[in-house]
Amino acid sequence: MANRQGRVKALIQKNLSDILTRELHNPRVGLPSISEVAVNSDYSLAKVYVSFLGAKYPRQCLEELNRCKGYVRSSLAKKMDIYKIPDIVFVYDDQFDKAARLEEALAREEKSLKDAKKGK
Repeated sequence: MANRQGRVKALIQKNLSDILTRELHNPRVGLPSISEVAVNSDYSLAKVYVSFLGAKYPRQCLEELNRCKGYVRSSLAKKMDIYKIPDIVFVYDDQFDKAARLEEALAREEKSLKDAKKGK
């Protein structure tokens, strides 16, 4: 019982990942990827941070996923063996977008430095 909250978070993340990729047949959700799950101390709320691979409009995918959260929670209840299944809140994780913008900015800066060296 040393790290029960960590085990519950990992179990929720694994089961939600299975549900979203294998059971949820909604083409408007796209291909969700769960990056993190945060559970409060009494296990009544789980914030699930998701990103959508290859989605042009990830906010619309998030809205559709939030519409499907009743099905997702009931399916999670069937898979888990805990007393209280937490209410699920899906949150868009934009870390991949930020990292891509940072990589682009670094590439532009590197190119401009190379161009400046050639100009001397």
